[in-house]
Amino acid sequence: MAGGWSRDGAEQEQIESTVEDALQRVRSQLPTGESLRHCEECGDEIPQARREAIKGVRLCIACQSERDKQQTSYSGYNRRGSKDSQLR
Repeated sequence: MAGGWSRDGAEQEQIESTVEDALQRVRSQLPTGESLRHCEECGDEIPQARREAIKGVRLCIACQSERDKQQTSYSGYNRRGSKDSQLR
């Protein structure tokens, strides 16, 4: 149900756009290339199972967990769907 100046289906398009933006952001952060044998942060050996499961892995589990905690959260605010961006 669209309202105001928006057309029917605009809300669903905004939701899909937000999901697609989030997927692109996450995919861009995935490791690429050959996996390292030793963690680039602490130097500990990265288990073979982890190297096979995640292609291009560069960190051990402990360092990756710490990095994930420090990473800022993404607000998910879609500027394309905001009224302010439509007025510009």
